[in-house]
Amino acid sequence: MSEIIEPRVLKGFRDYLPQDETARRALMEVLEKVFRSFGFVPIDTPALEYAEVLLGKGGGETDKQVYRFQDKGGRDVALRFDLTVPFARFMAEHVDELYLPFRRYHMAKVWRGENTQRGRYREFMQCDFDIVGTDSASADTDIILLIADAMAALDIGGFTVRVNHRGIFNRFLEGSGLREKSAAVLRLVDKLEKIGPGEVKRLLSAEIGEGVASKVLEFVTKEADFESTLAKIEAYAGGPADDTLRLREIWRNASEAGFPGKLELDPSITRGLDYYTGVVFETSLDAMPEIGSVCSGGRYDELASLYTTKRLPGVGSSIGLDRLLAALDALDKIKRRSGYTQVLVLAIEDGLSPSYHRIARALRAGGIAAEVFPEKRKLAQQFAYAEKKGISLAVILGADEASSGTAQLRNLATRQSVIVNLPSGDASLLVARAGELLAPPLP
Repeated sequence: MSEIIEPRVLKGFRDYLPQDETARRALMEVLEKVFRSFGFVPIDTPALEYAEVLLGKGGGETDKQVYRFQDKGGRDVALRFDLTVPFARFMAEHVDELYLPFRRYHMAKVWRGENTQRGRYREFMQCDFDIVGTDSASADTDIILLIADAMAALDIGGFTVRVNHRGIFNRFLEGSGLREKSAAVLRLVDKLEKIGPGEVKRLLSAEIGEGVASKVLEFVTKEADFESTLAKIEAYAGGPADDTLRLREIWRNASEAGFPGKLELDPSITRGLDYYTGVVFETSLDAMPEIGSVCSGGRYDELASLYTTKRLPGVGSSIGLDRLLAALDALDKIKRRSGYTQVLVLAIEDGLSPSYHRIARALRAGGIAAEVFPEKRKLAQQFAYAEKKGISLAVILGADEASSGTAQLRNLATRQSVIVNLPSGDASLLVARAGELLAPPLP
């Protein structure tokens, strides 16, 4: 006998058992419904891309996290680390086949070789949504409103969307003589929540000097409300400009639309990736802010310029589904199920297998998920199987029922049975009765 290979999973990767995967799929179904309500359409891209496509403008931190290797053809390739960069390549390659502005959503796995922690893995699912082909406050607002509607639809409780504008920060940095250090400063400020203001100030002081570091931290501190924070950073940046006008318009749009959560202006939100050029945003759960942002993104007007001479301004966001699931699980808001089957047709007699499959098919045709137990076993074993899968009802059709043209429909929670006639082999009455028993009771 050959040596048994130890079954194990790489660190930062994981298997999903049915009760976990059904919970994840349920969230994805909710999100997909919201995406479509805003007019977004689905796309897909390869998991593997040429490394130069993915790393053209990811930034130093990102480059260190990418899974990169040579394939069997000697090509330099990498696994996608997000869905935005592949989307920029997608747009450049297919823009003549599409319409603008183009609204897409994409739910797929991405890979990053980063340190693992609660809600953060090396393989994880992202849910992205973007509008490309317009540079407008209306498009920025729609992304923010979609975030809010998605959070509301997921029934996660209170949430806060924090917004900022990279342009205002860039003007402030340039006025402070930090233009050449802007990328380093932005990435350090982006670490405020992870390592705290004291450590950020120490690192900033080493990079740009203590006095300027204090000024940067003053700039990124929130004031009492959106308007007062905007007035402060506008003054620090040298006065009104297109970037502050954009934030004011977004604020008016969202307020008029009845934003269903908290919308805050937070100058410390910079987003670590270099491709963001305008408004940026992060979303946190009020009941669990320590888990970090569950939905983040921003405007990236120049990203597609790496792949085409056509200007394709875009804005979008990404929901970290695994991190969101971890938060909802901690808040006891995950509804798990072991399967989708509603009715199990029990295997009582081997010779009645054709009737079992006919009944199961009739139930499915009536919109009821049904399966046939595949082999004759003790009823206790079949009932135990149904219980583990969370199946509500069972169809019992043995020799006695078959001879009388009936079947039993048993509620597996109460063990009560209902006799249903099957005239002329027709299962429609069974379907109707099963639907009644599966329907939730009236309030």
